[in-house]
Amino acid sequence: MQAASGSGGTAALGQVLVGTGGVGKTQLAAEYARTALKRGEVDVLVWISASSRQAIIAGYAQAGIEVLAEDPSAPEQTARAFLAWLEPKAGQQPCRWLVVLDDVADPADLRGDHPDKPGWWPPASPHGRVLVTTRRRETALTGAGRRLIPVGLFTPKKAAAYLTDVLAKRHHHGPTDQINGLAMDLGHLPLALAQAAAYIIDADITCADYRRLLADRRRKLADLLPEVLPPDQATTVAATWSLSIERADRLRTAGLARPMLQLAAMLDPNGIPGTVLTSDAALSHLTAHRTPGEREPDPVTAEDAVKALRALHLLSLIDHTPGTPHQTVRIHQLIQRATRDDLPSDQRGRAARAAANALIDAWPDIERDTALAQALRANTDALTRHAEDAMYQGGGAHLVLFRSGRSLGHSGHAAAARDHFQHLAAETSSRLGRCHLATLSARDHLAQWRGEAGDPAGAAADFAELLDDFEQVLGPDHLYTLTIRGSLAASRGKASDPAEAATALAELLDDFERVAGPDNPHTLTTRGLLARSWGEAGDTAKAAAAFAELEVDIRRILGPYHPQALTVRSNLAHWRGKAGDAAGAATAFEKLLGDRLQVLGPDHPDVLDTRQDLCSWLAAAGDATGSVKAYAELLMERLRILGPDPATLALHGNLASWLGEVGHEAAAATAFAAQLEHTLRVLGQDHPETLAARSNLARWRGRAGDAAGAVAGYAEVLEHLLRILGPHHPHALATRGNLAQWRGHAGDAAGAAATFADLLEHTRRVLGPDHPHTLTARLNLSHWRGRAEGPTNGSQRGLNSTR
Repeated sequence: MQAASGSGGTAALGQVLVGTGGVGKTQLAAEYARTALKRGEVDVLVWISASSRQAIIAGYAQAGIEVLAEDPSAPEQTARAFLAWLEPKAGQQPCRWLVVLDDVADPADLRGDHPDKPGWWPPASPHGRVLVTTRRRETALTGAGRRLIPVGLFTPKKAAAYLTDVLAKRHHHGPTDQINGLAMDLGHLPLALAQAAAYIIDADITCADYRRLLADRRRKLADLLPEVLPPDQATTVAATWSLSIERADRLRTAGLARPMLQLAAMLDPNGIPGTVLTSDAALSHLTAHRTPGEREPDPVTAEDAVKALRALHLLSLIDHTPGTPHQTVRIHQLIQRATRDDLPSDQRGRAARAAANALIDAWPDIERDTALAQALRANTDALTRHAEDAMYQGGGAHLVLFRSGRSLGHSGHAAAARDHFQHLAAETSSRLGRCHLATLSARDHLAQWRGEAGDPAGAAADFAELLDDFEQVLGPDHLYTLTIRGSLAASRGKASDPAEAATALAELLDDFERVAGPDNPHTLTTRGLLARSWGEAGDTAKAAAAFAELEVDIRRILGPYHPQALTVRSNLAHWRGKAGDAAGAATAFEKLLGDRLQVLGPDHPDVLDTRQDLCSWLAAAGDATGSVKAYAELLMERLRILGPDPATLALHGNLASWLGEVGHEAAAATAFAAQLEHTLRVLGQDHPETLAARSNLARWRGRAGDAAGAVAGYAEVLEHLLRILGPHHPHALATRGNLAQWRGHAGDAAGAAATFADLLEHTRRVLGPDHPHTLTARLNLSHWRGRAEGPTNGSQRGLNSTR
């Protein structure tokens, strides 16, 4: 890597390695990065496959997620945050970084969208380096201190020396004229030289033998890869690839290397889990697509599949590293492209669907291993990019498209799941029709994750529209139709009125019991939704009692460790706590945590949620100081595993609240101010977590002595709630009460009385004249009216208070 290292082996501010495909630019960059890491010259290394602007942004965003725990659902914002972090800052310990932008396809991808918007180059820094590989030679690549370094073909002398050196190590050195001739035949292209040498060594032939094979094959494959390399080099690479794959197909288990390479060509070049390529679906593909004439009577086994991978590895067609199970196979994109282009369209589609089936086979029902789930999603994304049309053949949409989206959501990335299903719903609607079952399912998932991402009103609107289509296609009593009714009611309850949702769910429960019976899982789910609605409407004791009954039934029907049973236990513990039994809730969550750890593993989002619930109820039961410590530890774990998703931001808020409860009111206010900044950036101003952060910030400002700040904060919260939820929502009513109280504490007794008068009018209308909240509002109104009238009218104040 001396060409790109500058004096003393240290890269200059920016180096751009320019050359055609296959000359070894990426290998040079990788060698430099490895050497810099080995020597301890780099603290942070970021490698980005920069084939498009989207890929560049995604690479920076991934770095922002891993280094800064930024939001995975807002890639451009996260990418900008990471680039800002790279900038040198006075007074801070310098961070030595290296950013490699590999295979930049278009220099314009690194520019801003318009002149006044920054581009995607790393910032200039005395501690940072950028290394670029590209086929382009535009002067736009050379600004800000960067310089072009041509990386061309080997010279004839270097090419011959390379072949002589590699072949001599295995005693395959031949006459000098044959080595020179082979180097010239291969156009002195490093990638072709490496593949040819591997073939010669493995086949134990001479350079002259290989040259004869090469000459014959090149005439047959002259049109392969016209867009990747110049015509003469495309022919060379295609010929060497074809010879290597045929040689691999004759090794060990015959006829399996080619169909295995076809599967790998459809998936993620940066890493394919070994379980995918040894799954039942992969083995079926290998059995059905052996090279003609080489078919054996017995089905292909997992051991046979591994032998095929080793054969491909031996011939330098893939990198097979069994020690890295989530990235067992890596494959050069050039070889992937050549493999796909060599397939007729019908065979390409079959290979793509086989790869999709293999992903489904390898996908565990319970995602204990978050790294594996991420790798499977990355492979699904790559498959969709390579062969999206094949995912819709056969009159539907392949299940892997749905599985990947659900995995995103269940891994804590609700906004990313929403975006995934938004694209899937658009594709299925366009390809299959608006009312096709695959489209309806995609729209169902879209509505679900829209709600989970913080937009219950939008989810309710989606479900209402979807319900009409389900009733039209499947009828009003179909289980899917009834399920959409439940989702619609629950979303409306979150968005506006839980009591109204409870009424709708009670009617739905009657229909489910009539259609499916009392023990059907859909019926059980509806009972849970109804119980939760009772609790959210204010009847916590009724919710707890309903969940206790449901827990007995679901344990009998589904077993104690079924995911749905564990969820019911979580809800039961929560509503018991809300009904006044904080110690009982803490005990129940402690037991649930042990069971969920056993079933789901320590990194599963449900386990993290249970730990958070346990912290909350331990604090409510009296151990606030211990809970603050546990919250802080859990916050770091959630950031490591999930990043700043909504639940992690909510945890940040819980930690801030308990800081205040143990006597650190000012620290609580500061923490909520920081949380509000994060939620505004990550979730937007209308997300429930953002509204909660605003409300908590107002509360702790007041508790810390800033009554005027509390008034301003609650007034702002109320404005948002009235716009989003309406004047009668319980959150809006509670906020009116908080605003009134703090107006009084800030010295505005008349303003407090006026606000309580307004609140009383709403609570009478919504809750009735005898509801506890109505009575509380009446007493507070009497109190603050008395304070506003002054001390001479104390007797009248007492009369008003007793009414």
